[in-house]
Amino acid sequence: MAEFDVAYALTSGYEGGYAKDPLDRGGETYRGIARLRHPGWAGWQRIDAHKRKGAFPDGLDADRTLQAKVRAFYRSVFWDRCRGDELADQALANELYDSAVNLGVRRAVRFMQSSLNLLNRNQRDYPDLIEDGWFGSKTLAALDVLLRKDRNSEALVKMMNIQQGTRYVEIMAADPTQERFARGWIKRA
Repeated sequence: MAEFDVAYALTSGYEGGYAKDPLDRGGETYRGIARLRHPGWAGWQRIDAHKRKGAFPDGLDADRTLQAKVRAFYRSVFWDRCRGDELADQALANELYDSAVNLGVRRAVRFMQSSLNLLNRNQRDYPDLIEDGWFGSKTLAALDVLLRKDRNSEALVKMMNIQQGTRYVEIMAADPTQERFARGWIKRA
């Protein structure tokens, strides 16, 4: 089965430390956790306390309690909702988790469902899935069939990457201010 620590380490390499970029739609962020999207995250209280102490943001990465909160957040909000512990393929788990972190769980699961539909040999291997972004038993069953028949997730992961890259292009085409994030997004896709 896939391991959270492996996926977490890879994705953490893309998620920087503290940032408050006025062009970032998430606003104030720490390790990729956007305050606008997750205002109730308990880590914000520790970050605000660090702001009052001075030497900010240098002390954040050394705060073990804060780092434990970051890890717990990523596990519960992304890994668990992507059913990471149930995935038999680490490469797929890494891709699904990273896409969920960057673009949201429902969109990442829709990318996987769409890719599974495109790879089911015109429904000979398994019926098309409803691309609703909910990772239920039918999606898991289709995934198990694909992995058994293909013996790996290479084609599935590539299809998901194509959709991820397309989404980034759509974001930049709709809002040219987001082009500043292109190189980072390309690394993820």
